[in-house]
Amino acid sequence: MGRMFGTDGVRGIANTELTAELAYKLGRAGAYVLTEGAHKPTIIVGRDTRISGDMLESALVAGIMSVGAKAICVGTVPTPAVAYLTRLYNADAGVVISASHNPVEYNGIKFFNRDGYKLPDEVEDKIEEVIKGGLEDVPSPIGEELGVREFKNDAIFDYINFLKSTVDIDFKGLKIALDCAEGASYFVAPQVFKALGAEVFVIHNNPDGKNINKNCGSTHMEDIRKFTVEKGCDIGLAFDGDADRCLAVDENGEVVNGDFIMAICAKYLKEKGKLDKDTLVVTVMSNLGLDIACQKEGIKTVKTKVGDRYVLEEMLKNGYKLGGEQSGHIIFLDYNTTGDGLITALQLVSILKKSGKKMSELKSIMKELPQVLVNAKVSNDKKNAYLNDEVIVKEIQKVEKHLEGKGRVLIRPSGTEPLVRVMLEGEDLEKITDMARKLANLIEERCK
Repeated sequence: MGRMFGTDGVRGIANTELTAELAYKLGRAGAYVLTEGAHKPTIIVGRDTRISGDMLESALVAGIMSVGAKAICVGTVPTPAVAYLTRLYNADAGVVISASHNPVEYNGIKFFNRDGYKLPDEVEDKIEEVIKGGLEDVPSPIGEELGVREFKNDAIFDYINFLKSTVDIDFKGLKIALDCAEGASYFVAPQVFKALGAEVFVIHNNPDGKNINKNCGSTHMEDIRKFTVEKGCDIGLAFDGDADRCLAVDENGEVVNGDFIMAICAKYLKEKGKLDKDTLVVTVMSNLGLDIACQKEGIKTVKTKVGDRYVLEEMLKNGYKLGGEQSGHIIFLDYNTTGDGLITALQLVSILKKSGKKMSELKSIMKELPQVLVNAKVSNDKKNAYLNDEVIVKEIQKVEKHLEGKGRVLIRPSGTEPLVRVMLEGEDLEKITDMARKLANLIEERCK
């Protein structure tokens, strides 16, 4: 059996890979490891809108209570809300039940420590060890020592008030379109933007448990592009299922991805003297165009492996305040300890309002090099096989030589799905698309 924890908690198809039994064990082991030494520990539990959330939450909470810990269930809230509320309520840990941008059949369980940070590998490994050891040393108190569950339905308003406090300008006069991905932002996002005075138009905010991320949200931008133009909005904002990501569209319906958002925010923060060490932290997936734009603005870029946890690690290690991914997973460390789609949206709209410019003008800070991403479907146990396959290695080298100086190749296994992602960047879109497809096909053929 491989490592239970991926790059973003434990994730899999609900009721087959991520079962109620596993959720119960994670509740027990997680509560035990994260709250050692705490007297009657408290754990915040939140979830997104997917149908399997009820089943997994019940099992997880049962596991938490079985070790004598208290579970405070805050209901359907964005993932970053749990990180914030864990700190606000002085809890010992937080847990989110969500599979973020993935389809409805997936779900996940992700822990935060008492400071609202995702767990380092060694703590996740410890939780895993406890489970694999049959939960042997985990206590099972009885009688009055058992844990309890509390429902805190107004927790979402504490998060909304916090979000409003992160901007120092109202949004009166702005027309804003929102796509809530039928997910965790369906209530929060419209509330916040209306409270700040914007005229708000919303799509995909009627979750039924089955429609989360379905042809909507930040992974399917078609609807928000069209809707923003139709309603004559100044900006459109699309979240993913758990609202830790946000992408935008300008007034013409053109997509403003995470690289553009980071460039705009980094420039603004630098001008205000608030960009620590004039540095932006990005992953290797960010477009070369972002590097070029940052150089022009006198902003340094530091690159990490793909995954917001590695971005955060770098930020904490070296005292940087802004970092993120092209996918719209952006961390503003001045406000929250994890990527927060609502904070990203609020900061971007705040800059738009203060600048007096159109979104398309702000977007012109950066010119994007064509980038193609093709997924090769492989089984989870074969995700690294391409590294040692001579035929694949030679083909990658051939493509790299062809693109030398004018593009790049990046191949990486997905941390959450049975895929190897093949990304090519270069000047000729047709050429790099063809090369990426051929490489992906080769990986699929040889890594069966």
